[in-house]
Amino acid sequence: MIPEYIKQRPGFAAFGYREYRLFWVAAAFSNVGMWTLTAGRLWLMHELTDSPIALGLVTLSSLGPILIFSVWGGVVADRVNRLRLVMFTRGMFAVTALLTGVLVATDVITPWQLIAISLVNGFLLSFDIPSRQAMMPSLVGREHLPGAIAMYSFVTTGSAIMGPIFFAPFVKLAGIEGLFYIIGVSYIATVGVLLMMRSKHDAPTGESRPILRDLKDGFTYVRRSRILFGLLIMGFFVGVFAAPYQTLLPVLVDDVIAGDIDDFGGLLLGSGVGASIGAFAMAWWGRPERMGQAMLFMGVAFGAALMTLAWSTALPVAILAMTAIGITGTLHQTARGTIVQLATDDRYLGRVMSIHQLIWGSSALGGLIMGALAEAVDVQFALGLGGAIAAGAIAIGTVAIFGRGAFSYSRVSAPNPTD
Repeated sequence: MIPEYIKQRPGFAAFGYREYRLFWVAAAFSNVGMWTLTAGRLWLMHELTDSPIALGLVTLSSLGPILIFSVWGGVVADRVNRLRLVMFTRGMFAVTALLTGVLVATDVITPWQLIAISLVNGFLLSFDIPSRQAMMPSLVGREHLPGAIAMYSFVTTGSAIMGPIFFAPFVKLAGIEGLFYIIGVSYIATVGVLLMMRSKHDAPTGESRPILRDLKDGFTYVRRSRILFGLLIMGFFVGVFAAPYQTLLPVLVDDVIAGDIDDFGGLLLGSGVGASIGAFAMAWWGRPERMGQAMLFMGVAFGAALMTLAWSTALPVAILAMTAIGITGTLHQTARGTIVQLATDDRYLGRVMSIHQLIWGSSALGGLIMGALAEAVDVQFALGLGGAIAAGAIAIGTVAIFGRGAFSYSRVSAPNPTD
């Protein structure tokens, strides 16, 4: 029996909605797959090439398609049944993961094959992410949206804890191919849970308009909103210079810490623990009026933690820095995502979320830039510069967008695109 005062906390109240509970359980399976897929591809490419630029190419191929196709994914998300679209993309993730495992097991995997598979996954993500994000407001009441997003982040970060615990031992026991088989199974389980949901929450809009007109309307809506457009620009700087930090972790472990795959797993575990703490804190205390403060202060702290990681030569210090990155990064991202969703009319939600997904796509470009910078100078310089730029962009951007309102953000909806 859960005490009543716990049920009333912002995050836990979301579990009163059946559809959200199923959505959350499906996320538990899919995020195990997504986390291990990212880590597995990076470590596999590191073993194949031992090149920071090659790691950047993996990130570019995984996220680069989002820069091109995510806006189209948003238009599709506003036109079709979002649940069915997510089930399709998750099923295809299972296929690509199992294919990667087979290629590794038969010893025919090459860097270019890995990049090609990553490109396919990136294309699928362009349609998967805006659809999933646009589903959220229809699963819970708007007053419970910050907590629902936080608890969704919590299951994501929980996967980031479990993954590192089993990552190195499992790779040593079953090989990297076994890891990709597990990823495939986790996505199959995701589809099974999603099949239990009722699709009425995400029925098509029924509108029949030229797709290019819908796309133009989405960009116009964002451009006319000071909040949405300002957050997009700010997020772009964070995406390019700070978000790709995980791309460089294998190089940091090898060149600075002088570690191995166990140490790599330890860093990822630290990040996962921190992210879970951040998500739980947002679920417990997060309310719409606190989102501006969380976005500002946690964003600046995230940049500072990244700079600390850059100059960490001892593994324990690096793990602590990664824990701080997990806490502050999760709080900042959850706050920013909540503000975007609350400030968007439901009719535009798929398109707006896809346009803001360009922030994540920008990290594809950032992965290549920061990988080249790490190879030209060193990995510590690249990580430190990224943290400094992120802290500055978040501080300046938040104050420019909200002014004093950044410290007392209380607008829970802004359907008017001229706000």
